[in-house]
Amino acid sequence: MSAEGQGDPGEDHASRVGAESPCSDMKRAAAKKLIERYFYQLTDGCGNPHCDNQNCASSGKVSNLTPNQAAAQAIQLFSQEARLCDGTQPSKVARTTIEPGQTSLAKSLPVKSVNPPSSEEGKQEPYLTEDKLLDIIERCKAESSYSLLIRTLGEVFSSAKALSLSFQKTEKSNSPLAALLDRAPDTLLRPPADLNKEAVRSLQGEDKDEDSSDPSPTVPNNDDTSVDLPSVRRAFEALWSLPGEVFESALVNALVTLADDIELDLRVFRIVRWESMDSLLNVFLIVFEIPMLGNSEYLELALHMLCKALSCLPVVAQAKLAHIWAKHCKSRLPSLLQALQELITVKVIGGSFTRDYCVQDADTITAPTKVMKILYYASMLAGELDDPELMLGDEAESAGNDKTASRSAMSQVPQDPLATELGITALDARKPFIPFTDFYNEPLSDAIEMDKDFAYYKSEEPMKFSFMNYAFILTPATKTLGLYYDNRIRMYSERRMSFLQTVVGQPTNPYLRLKVRRDHLIDDALVELEMVAMENPSDLKKQLVVEFEGEQGVDEGGVSKEFFQLVVEEIFNPDYGMFTSQEDTQMTWFNPTSFESDAQFTLIGIVLGLAIYNNVILDVRFPMVVYRKLLGRKGAFADLEDWSPTLYRTMRELMEYTGDDMPETFMQTFRVAYRDVFGSISFHELKENGDELYVTQENKKEFADLYADFLLNKSVERQFNAFRRGFQMVTDESPLALLFRPEEIEQLVCGSKIFDFAELEAATEYEGGYTVDSEAVRNFWRVAHSLPPESQRRLLQFTTGSDRVPVGGLSRLKMVIARHGPDSDRLPIAHTCFNVLLLPDYSTIEKLQDRLLKAINYSKGFGML
Repeated sequence: MSAEGQGDPGEDHASRVGAESPCSDMKRAAAKKLIERYFYQLTDGCGNPHCDNQNCASSGKVSNLTPNQAAAQAIQLFSQEARLCDGTQPSKVARTTIEPGQTSLAKSLPVKSVNPPSSEEGKQEPYLTEDKLLDIIERCKAESSYSLLIRTLGEVFSSAKALSLSFQKTEKSNSPLAALLDRAPDTLLRPPADLNKEAVRSLQGEDKDEDSSDPSPTVPNNDDTSVDLPSVRRAFEALWSLPGEVFESALVNALVTLADDIELDLRVFRIVRWESMDSLLNVFLIVFEIPMLGNSEYLELALHMLCKALSCLPVVAQAKLAHIWAKHCKSRLPSLLQALQELITVKVIGGSFTRDYCVQDADTITAPTKVMKILYYASMLAGELDDPELMLGDEAESAGNDKTASRSAMSQVPQDPLATELGITALDARKPFIPFTDFYNEPLSDAIEMDKDFAYYKSEEPMKFSFMNYAFILTPATKTLGLYYDNRIRMYSERRMSFLQTVVGQPTNPYLRLKVRRDHLIDDALVELEMVAMENPSDLKKQLVVEFEGEQGVDEGGVSKEFFQLVVEEIFNPDYGMFTSQEDTQMTWFNPTSFESDAQFTLIGIVLGLAIYNNVILDVRFPMVVYRKLLGRKGAFADLEDWSPTLYRTMRELMEYTGDDMPETFMQTFRVAYRDVFGSISFHELKENGDELYVTQENKKEFADLYADFLLNKSVERQFNAFRRGFQMVTDESPLALLFRPEEIEQLVCGSKIFDFAELEAATEYEGGYTVDSEAVRNFWRVAHSLPPESQRRLLQFTTGSDRVPVGGLSRLKMVIARHGPDSDRLPIAHTCFNVLLLPDYSTIEKLQDRLLKAINYSKGFGML
């Protein structure tokens, strides 16, 4: 078999079009026609009761054949050039493309128009098929004039009605013969030597019925379409084998007209009929298959117009388009995403935006963003989705007495209508077809003024566009700003309420104030937080102010950073007994045998929520399943890979084992062992009488799911539900779940993993007489870059109060180095609240290094050396 005959039928056809001439494609199509005639001769006969052809059903010499058997024998008869009855009923021949009238394809294409224009008198609407387009291309080449092609593209691609009727599937497309012919190599479908061009055209035209009419789309399923997409791709491949300047200008102009008309119809008339929506979906499916949409002329003129029109579709139609793209256009999705990203980037970079006219007001940017959302969900549908049963139930959310405070964060956030229609969210996508990070657009993220975008997000005007509702396109650093504005406004709101209560004679503290002792840090902090959570949970949304007893200073952020760091160091230490450390990953996990009360875990959840709410990064190492569970999804088998790689590999070996001797090989029952915090071995039966039930090929998946459910959910259900309840007390009204996916929340909590001091140097500012060229400044950076990573983290902690890298990298810190007098023996001083390092003008690099290392190694607490 030749290489051209292998692989996917759709890809096979598409790959040949560019290499072969339209004439060879037509001969292949003609060969298929002959095979189809053999097929119907075998199955239906020629209609002559006295037929003596042993390969004709009318002769009585053909045994009952299944459709598959008849298809295979038809190809064999074709290769032998066997006798073909003249009386084979042409009406029974399945049509590759349904054509109107009795004439051949060549005669159905008048010189002045591809088809008569439609009118109220019943004239037919122009439309295209693959064969028709190939024939036009061949005729234009032969005549060295492309006027017919230009006229045809202009007529069809400027009319939604004409385009919706084009490239339609037929009943032949679903037959066994069709599947066999699509897989057949060219050597098998080579026409007889005497099959000339006229015969080819005759074959293409001879199967038309007298009562044929315009093709009508069949009614597709929710994830199906009446458009023959492989045929569309082959047609476009053949079209772009021509020089682009021949037809592209006419095509672009037609697309602009098409998009304008559709947008007008949708905005004014609001299509509601299903058949109308299906027709429009056909149009968009075809035009978004154009391979050059990302090229300059299409990008500038046509693509954003098409996006505007598509964004006007009803949500139910957009959902159907997402299903179709996911099922039939997977290979097209990356290039389509790239075209949309290029369009947005070009418009952002080339735009002139002000406070009065920002990126949210430019439909050349917002329209492709809306289309990208459809693509975003299509990518999820085309990838690996979690089981819907993994959604945490209400019992997890309402455990405990305070059901109001433990309401799910997901329910507090406005749901995306498209996600609701599709019944999925980003949490459902275990592995999308296109990585989530490919949807980020950095130029757009940098150009957005998040304070204004947040105002649009909170606005009650429906016409206000906010990128917070399209968070998939924003980088985590930009989304963090949106969360920051929400948190700060909530804090200021609580402060105003406190002021009003004071005015009316009921004074309250405008801050969440914690006063703790360093040597009793955990006890003091948890007791005070417990009192707040019990008496007035809304106080948790006030700005946190921490005071260490016996230490002077005002908390402008730096003291809070140190407080969180000390709490995390102590409470997440396995010796404390509430959490354990995974042996192979050193990650923190809940102690399933902890003696601590639910209230203690609730308070730890409050601490984590407060850290996010107050924009503080923590040194915690939770596996990703914790963040998925915080957002409302149970742990599943796939989460074991991150939770315990060793266990996951062992389970994969069991799952991939194909032998019938599993019980003897693995000796594994539905009774599992686990180790508690004291090192003792305990057992748990995953099913009743599990110790007597061995794992076999039939039940191994059930075993894996039950085992993962026990380890990640049931064994720590009490502890995690309390922890999640505390977390939601702080974040329940926050857009956290709207903006961030689990892996992004991990960055929000733990900071970025990229530790690059060059970024910090580039973003640092200088005051007090220092400049970037000052000798002391140059010496400081020489020393800083030469430090080992651990010392660099100490320097970062000394200067900013945290050794963690914020989301977006060290360039987000905006550190300031200020001159602190002339050369002296004093150590550097840091104001961690403002990320300011006070650096004396040391005379030598050796002296600077000595004083700096002493400062970062021996200073702790608010009173610095």
